[in-house]
Amino acid sequence: MPRPIEALIHTDALAHNLARARHGVPDARVWAVVKANAYGHGLAHAFEGLRAADGFALLDLAEAEALRALGWRGPILLLEGAFEPRDLESCSRLNLWHVVHGEAQIDALAMHKTHAPHRVFLKLNSGMNRLGFAPGALRAAWTRLNALPQVEEVSLMTHFSDADRDAAEGGRGIAHQLQAFEAACADLPGERSLANSAALLRHADDPAVRADWVRAGIMLYGASPDFPAHSIDHWDLRPTMTLRSRLIAVQTLAPGDTVGYGSRYAAAAPMRVGVVACGYADGYPRHAPGEPGVGAPVLVDGVRTRLVGRVSMDMLAVDLSPVPQAGPGSEVTLWGEGPGGARLPIDEVAHAAGTIGYELMCALAPRVPVRSVAADAG
Repeated sequence: MPRPIEALIHTDALAHNLARARHGVPDARVWAVVKANAYGHGLAHAFEGLRAADGFALLDLAEAEALRALGWRGPILLLEGAFEPRDLESCSRLNLWHVVHGEAQIDALAMHKTHAPHRVFLKLNSGMNRLGFAPGALRAAWTRLNALPQVEEVSLMTHFSDADRDAAEGGRGIAHQLQAFEAACADLPGERSLANSAALLRHADDPAVRADWVRAGIMLYGASPDFPAHSIDHWDLRPTMTLRSRLIAVQTLAPGDTVGYGSRYAAAAPMRVGVVACGYADGYPRHAPGEPGVGAPVLVDGVRTRLVGRVSMDMLAVDLSPVPQAGPGSEVTLWGEGPGGARLPIDEVAHAAGTIGYELMCALAPRVPVRSVAADAG
């Protein structure tokens, strides 16, 4: 039989989280962001739960092609635009909307031969200093695009760097970027898109932030963009990915016995340790802590316990003290939905490992079988 590890994609939870996004911005349209293979969930799996979106936003032409093959006929937005001039041929063929963030992309559009003019989103660098035109250069770029016969419509967008934290939380918030956007885009026609997941959840009471399109990303996948300040329960979000496995062995330790490479965990008293068929080659973070008192959270048969020792390539160990009935074959939830209604949000595992839920989702290894499940299935 195969190793007992698998990832479950909860399509009902994806649909719920999309509905939650839409509820927060009833007068705006919602992009479902499915970049990075739908944040590691698999594009085809995620599409089943997100097909009620107004459009899909991504980076890769191959993923755009796959969405069309799945039957999607609505808007698709390339968030980083065309990487080279020939990409515009695919934009024409697949009817893709695309971001324009640099002069070279406008030059390529001016040379592109197409029978169907393109919808473009002109991006402002409002302070994140990643992609986009500087405020002083935006109007000239808009004028160039607006004059091109290859362009049907110009929309305007930016991206917030600190929507998840305001000044009281150690961040800058969004006010300075919102002001820069409004000043640079004043009186320019076209639809607007500003809000990412954090802005949608925290700042959508402002019509200028909601604008015409919001870009829902991490919230769709059951992680909180501002954890630990707020959990998914606070935002009424549900986990969309469960990584689960089983115990394949149990070891009984005497005081002083150690666990795993480097002997980083030493038993202070007699205890049972379960060995789980999951390791860093499956996408579980190797740097997750397993020292006494600080072990990353894990569920065994739905009961919360903790990691002990260092994560290996194919295995990790857990403390069975809270679950004395557990033995080989017991179900282990690394993150997501557990048996009996138990839940371990991915944010908690990521926080313990010093990273973010985004990274754990995207790091799910190809060797882990993935399947979609509906409500109450598993």
